[in-house]
This record gives sequence, C-alpha cells and structure tokens, in this order.
Amino acid sequence: MKRGLLSLFVTFTTAVWVASLVPIPAPGQEGGAKTKGVGKAGAKPGPAKRRPDGTPDIQGNWNARANAALFDIQDHPVAREGISPGKGIIVDPPDGKLPYQPWAAAKVEDLGLHHMIEESDLHCYMAGIPHQMFSQQGMQILQPSGYVLFLWEYMHSYRTVPLDGRPHLRPDIKLFMGDSVGRWEGDSLVIDVTNQNSRTWFDIAANFHSDGMHVVERLTPFDADTINYEATIEDPTVYTKPWKIAFSYARNSQPNYELMEFSCWEGEADLPKYTLDQGGTKQKSR
Repeated sequence: MKRGLLSLFVTFTTAVWVASLVPIPAPGQEGGAKTKGVGKAGAKPGPAKRRPDGTPDIQGNWNARANAALFDIQDHPVAREGISPGKGIIVDPPDGKLPYQPWAAAKVEDLGLHHMIEESDLHCYMAGIPHQMFSQQGMQILQPSGYVLFLWEYMHSYRTVPLDGRPHLRPDIKLFMGDSVGRWEGDSLVIDVTNQNSRTWFDIAANFHSDGMHVVERLTPFDADTINYEATIEDPTVYTKPWKIAFSYARNSQPNYELMEFSCWEGEADLPKYTLDQGGTKQKSR
C-alpha cells in the first residue's frame, strides 16, 4: 500500500519523538492495546487526585501509548510499503482486525492503492474521534467548570466536552470532530460522540468509517500518572458488528513542559507530489 511522503515523514518522526517521552511499557503492554496501566507488571491502581466535586482530576499533559496505531489501527505484524510492522489498538475482535463488510474491505484496498491523496491528515483536517485521541505529540486536559477540554499540539486541534447532559446536535449536522456529550460514571469519564462526517480516516492505512459512526469513550484514571482509554465504535453501514480499541496515557511530568506550535495548512507543498494513480497530478517517472 502506498502513501504520501509528507505523511510518512511527519508521522514517523513525531511518533519517535513521542516514544522518547513515554515510560517504557511493562511486559505485555507493548503498543498499549491491552494496557491496564503503566508501571510494574501486575501493579494495582493507585489513588487519583480529586476535584472539589469529588470527580477525578485528570488535568495535565499526557502522551498516548499508541504510536503504532498512527500507521494502522489494526494489528500489522508484516511490514508493507511505508508501514513498519507493529501492534494496533483493537482489542475486540480479539484478532485485532476491523470487522468490515465485504464492500468496505474492497474499498479500503482501493483507497490504499489509488486514493491516498484523500488521507485526512494530509489535508490538515481535524482527525475525528477516536483518531484524534491517539494523534501525534502531546495532549493537554483542562477541567473548567461543567466541561472537559482537550488540547493537542498536533495541528492546533482541540475538543470541548460539555458535562451538562445536553442533547446531541440534530442528525444532519456533520462535523470533523463530531458532537461530544460527557458524563461521569464513578471514576470514568464517559463521552458519547455522534455527528461526525466521513472525511477522516483512522490511520494512514486508509481504514475508514461512514458519517453514521457512533463512538462511546471511557477515560478512567489508573493512578495519578496513568489514564486508561477505551472506545467502542458502532457503524453498521461499514462494519458487521461493533468493535473496540484500548490503550493508555502516561502523564508528561517534564518540568516546564508546554504544548508548542505545530501549524498545518491545507494545500501545502507536498500535495502535488502525489502521482496520478494516487489521485494526484504528478506524472510517474520512467
């Protein structure tokens, strides 16, 4: 499967950068797919900080332990063009593969072979949910009254999650990041996400969804320095059944750490490098 030069360079270099910030995983935690928290194998959860209202305080800077999923959300033990072997973050189905309907599996193949210019990150689109949750570089969480706010270094992306139980937007409104409505269930922040458009991919491997996708996320503090994340994705237009991903976040405790500027703009100079067979304009060299 082919892919763009910019996407390969940006994703690889920033994934390596993120990996340098994150603690080494404990045995059985490679890739974060079935993580039960970082630290020593078999470690038990520790107390998380609390806010005045009793809910967990998850504010701070975090790094997602899901670097391989940037290339392919599925398990991909065999290298292919532009994608190194690695473990994805799908935990259900147990084989780590997306339960595509036959037509959708064929579309993934066609996108990868002939339409990689449609890769959403290449056009600087906000990545959608859950892709944005394991995007490159750091993420900051803030908890102003009545909300949870997510900020990312990558492409200045942001996400506001209200906690007041409001209804979702009407179904005909489609957004890159969808419409998120959150609530606390015990120590878990549960976010219900609807109203996403179909222009984002989960990864560089062309895994896609429809605009009818429904996502339910759970962020649960494991201890003061770890958040476990899981999301169940339902999209009966594309998949034969719901599926689930899971990984963890590690707190970035570097002194004076802050999110930096990472600009991205649609129409950047790498787009013309895509050849005709990828949907671009460049002629292949002989």
